[in-house]
Amino acid sequence: MTAPTMTTEQDQEITATVLKERSRLWNFIRRRVADQTDADDILQDVFYEFTQAYRLPEPIEQVSAWLFRVARNRIIDRFRKKKEVALEDIAHEDDEDCRLDLMLPSPDAGPEAAYTRAMLLEELQRALEDLPANQREVFIAHELDGISFKEMAADTGISINTLLARKRYAVLYLRQRLQALYEE
Repeated sequence: MTAPTMTTEQDQEITATVLKERSRLWNFIRRRVADQTDADDILQDVFYEFTQAYRLPEPIEQVSAWLFRVARNRIIDRFRKKKEVALEDIAHEDDEDCRLDLMLPSPDAGPEAAYTRAMLLEELQRALEDLPANQREVFIAHELDGISFKEMAADTGISINTLLARKRYAVLYLRQRLQALYEE
């Protein structure tokens, strides 16, 4: 007889949490997702996942933080599914059309895209900090400052091939690091 009581208690706790957090969570999602149907789906997915996780033996420590983290991940997942070009399908880094600003969602594409862009830029900043200084400098100069390899070679005295190699190593590392975020 203890099993039905436990399930009933869990159901009541889940219901109380949903009622308490629904409005804030909905507002959080809606500010980032333009389409109301998508926002509804995300909210439903979050609460479904919460229900499943709540019934596991290990308790969720900070329920509110957990719900918002899951919502953020679902928003990013939803945005990724709508992308037309996969990260690995993008042209090689020395191609002029393969610029960082073109690979990120446009900040003008709505709140969902702006949120995803901010998350990716935040992770990119952390990843850049982990690069060796010489690779980071070349990547930033070429991708962010728009300096050509020819100009960099003239300014630094370092050969174009060395600069290209440094950027290539940086891009490979950043791709790997950001791909992990992309697949999360």
